[in-house]
Order: sequence, then structure tokens, then C-alpha cells
Amino acid sequence: MSDKKQPKLVVIITESVIETTLLTDLEVLGVKGFTISDVRGRGHRGTRAGEWGIDGNIRIEIVCGESLSDQILAFLEQKYYDNYAMITYCSDVSVIRPEKFLG
Repeated sequence: MSDKKQPKLVVIITESVIETTLLTDLEVLGVKGFTISDVRGRGHRGTRAGEWGIDGNIRIEIVCGESLSDQILAFLEQKYYDNYAMITYCSDVSVIRPEKFLG
């Protein structure tokens, strides 16, 4: 597999209160699939509960191509970073059937 076709894993950890809006935005960007988990943790904004609800956090995982991952990260930084607790990261990932994610 060439570097250009290397799938990416984009991970977004953020406040659950913005889930619906965020998922709509991701769909508009071209995200076809994702996995959501409820999570908990501690960061510079304090401790966050892990229960589903407005006080909780969610973790969204997206496997996609490099171009889409770049678009997602730039969009999130522009629209959400100033007003919401959010951390994002992206890494190379090996997947079985990469054509499902890079099509």
C-alpha cells in the first residue's frame, strides 16, 4: 500500500452536548461512518463524567483517507476549539479491506 493510500484514524474527544451538531457537520464534510463511545477523563478543563448526558464526553473514531482527515481536523479547529472542550488526533492505521474506507 503506498503512502498516499494509507488510511487514517481520526479521534475526536469532546463534550456530548454537541454530538448531534458535530455529527451533522462531519456528514457534510463527507464522513461515511464512525464509532461513538462515552468516555471520561481529566484535562485542563477539569474532570468529566463518563455517563451519557450533557455533562459527559464522547469519543468519535473515523477511519478515512488523508485528504478527508485533513479537512476534518481543520474544520474542527476552526469551528469548535474556541468554545468547547475538544481534543483531536490523527494517526496512520492498518485496516483489513481498506477500500471500504478509501473509496
